[in-house]
This record gives sequence, structure tokens and C-alpha cells, in this order.
Amino acid sequence: MAEVETAQDYLQAVVNFLWQPNEFSYQHVWPPMEFGWRIILGSLIGFFGAAFGSVGGVGGGGIFVPMLTLIIGFDPKSSTAISKFMIMGAAGSTVYYNLKLRHPTIDMPIIDYHFALLFQPRLIYGISIGVAFNVLFADWMVTVLLIILFIGTSTKAFMKGVETWKKETIMKKEAAKQANATGEDYKPLPAGPGGTATKLLIKETRKAEVSVTENVCWKELGLLVVVWIVFLVLQVAKEYTVTCSKLYWLLNLLQVPVSVGVTLYEAISLYKGKRVIASKGAEGADWKLIKLFMYCLVGILAGVVGGLLGLGGGFILGPLFLELGIPPQVSSATATFAMTFSSSMSVVEYYLLKRFPVPYALYFAFVATIAAFIGQHAVRKLINILGRASLIIFILAFTIFVSAISLGGVGISNMIQKIHESEYMGFDNLCMYDP
Repeated sequence: MAEVETAQDYLQAVVNFLWQPNEFSYQHVWPPMEFGWRIILGSLIGFFGAAFGSVGGVGGGGIFVPMLTLIIGFDPKSSTAISKFMIMGAAGSTVYYNLKLRHPTIDMPIIDYHFALLFQPRLIYGISIGVAFNVLFADWMVTVLLIILFIGTSTKAFMKGVETWKKETIMKKEAAKQANATGEDYKPLPAGPGGTATKLLIKETRKAEVSVTENVCWKELGLLVVVWIVFLVLQVAKEYTVTCSKLYWLLNLLQVPVSVGVTLYEAISLYKGKRVIASKGAEGADWKLIKLFMYCLVGILAGVVGGLLGLGGGFILGPLFLELGIPPQVSSATATFAMTFSSSMSVVEYYLLKRFPVPYALYFAFVATIAAFIGQHAVRKLINILGRASLIIFILAFTIFVSAISLGGVGISNMIQKIHESEYMGFDNLCMYDP
């Protein structure tokens, strides 16, 4: 009998630790915006984080959040919100840079609009869920999830980079042999669909850049913008309702048919062969239902993680696209394109929650915007010189790994401090949240 009572006491202690409906652990900390070493150091870290993050197609949130917390002095959740603002700036700059670029091996835009249409509606819906989870979850829960997820994805991306590097090495040797045999100047193509690089070019005949009007798929882009506007209207309308009221939940549920409807439209078109993922070459026309279903789930997961952690969905989509055999340049460009819509939606939601000071957010978004443009230009030049698109994959893996270490370290430090000060570390009550 005593053992049963002891077990019940332990269970009650765990429940009290995780959930106290009248407790709310979040209190924002916003330092004053003053010029000094914190702003200078934070700007430098933000600049390189945005440059690397935009090239890898992940946004750089894993570097922004620790910088904003440790250097500038924001609380973790406010840092998450400002990070999203920075990601939006970097992603917008990268998309602008990529709008004129063409696919490295196929005559199509470097951004795969059909792939974006398959993932973007689920990504935005996942963002909405992730932002709510950001209010509900305690910091230590986010830290544990982040470390597990990032170490796994960074390892996977690094192995893919090594594999691509080896293929590129073989191609460069073959190109050198043919050049010696024929006297012509052969150039190996970057990894193409399926992750292979089996073609050689004597002379590049396709244009690397064209005008924006030629390069944009306007129908798909228009549909993506419509989805974004509908979600935006629902989020703004939700702000003028009482949290957890019937109308509040109704507006949340209305996001489901919008997201599911557009995704089903694209998925059914792919399944029936009316549309193809051209960047995958011949494989882009062969889609199975279970595969499409899994991709939709991954899209939601990427959005939830992005909204919860203040990161770009590219941390999930980038490695996924590479596994599907999408060339690194196209993977990065498409993930960033989808991330522009999702990150801007996050910014709106966090703004409505009053999660960040606008002047700070605008300044760091400007830094990220400039850094992303410079990073894209520098790495593209480097890839053209070295002939190794695998550099993008290694940058992706490096950015995710650094993010895991930095964010994990900050989270563990905060967790130890809260334990030492005996603070409440359970779930927060969404219905009690007062911005």
C-alpha cells in the first residue's frame, strides 16, 4: 500500500512539474537598442549566419537565436521571433537573386515551382501550429527536440555531401581525360537529377540567366500568393477574437481545408502525370500515393519545427530535397523560395503576439538581407570556378551542426539556471497568454 502511495506521489509531482494551469513561465526581456559592442558583434554573427544559411537553403535561424539571446540579451522566445524576421529578409533577398537563374542541367528555372506548390501550403499550416507550440512548450522541451533533430539532419547532409563530392571528382577526372584526348575544353556538369553527374559539356550553350518574365511560372506563383493571403487574413482575424473562444478555434480550423485543398490539387496532378517535378528528370513523372502522403507530412513537420524553434523550414526541406536527388543549387533555391512564404507568415503571427521590438527586428532583417545577397553571389562564383556544387551541401551540413551546438548549448544553460532558481518549467497555458 505504501509503495502505491509513493508511486502516486511521484506521478503527481511529475504532473505538477509539467502542468500548472495558473502558471505562465514566459516573460519577455527586450534590451534597449544602443550602439555598442553587442550590436557590432551581433551584426557580424548575423551577417555570416545569413550568408551561410541562405546558401544552404536553411535561413540561418540556428545561428540567429543564440546570437540574439547570448550577445544582444533577448529572452529565448523573443529571439525566436526576431530570428524569423531575419530569415524572412535573407530568404527574400535570396529569392530575388535566384529569380533569373536557370537549372544547372535542365532547361528550366532554378526554382522548382511545382515542388514549392506541393510543400508550401503544408509548410505554412505547420508554421501556425509551431507558433502555438512555441507558446505552449517550455524551453527545455524545445532544446531536447532541437538537439536530436539537428544532429540527425546535419549528419545525413554531410554524408550526402561526401557522396556528391566523390561523384564530382570522378567527373572532373573524366573531363580531364577527354580534354587531353581531343584537345577540346570539356567541362563537367554539376550533379543532376538523381544525384548523378554523367554528362560532359564542350561548350555551355544554355543561358545561365534569363529575364524574370521568362523564368517565373506565373500560374504556380499566383496560387502560392493566394494561399499566403488566405492564411494571412485568417491570422489577422484571429487576433481580434478572444483566445480559445469558439470563433478562435474556428478560424484555426479554416486553415485546414485551404492547406489540404491546394496540396491535394498538386498531389493529384502529379499522381496522374498532369504535372511533373522537372528538376528530378525522368523520375519526376513517377509518383506513388504513399510517397506523396509522406512528403505532405514532412511539409507540416518542417513548418511546425520552423514555427516552434524560430528557424526556416529549410532545415528539414533542404536535406529532404537532396535525398530526393534534386541538385544542390535547385534544392537550396526551392527550399528558400518556400521558406519566404512561411517565414513571412511567422513574422505576422509573432507581430500579432507582440513577441519582438520592431526597430531591432528591422535592423537585423536588413543585415540578413544584405548578407544573403552577398553570400549567394560569392558561392555561385566559387562553384563556377571549382565545379563543385557539393559545396552547398557542406555549407548546409555545417550550418545545421553549428545550430545544434549553439542552440543546444543556450537551451541547456537556460534549463540549468531555471532548475537552480526553482522556476516553473512545465507547459504554458495558451488561453492565458496575454501579449
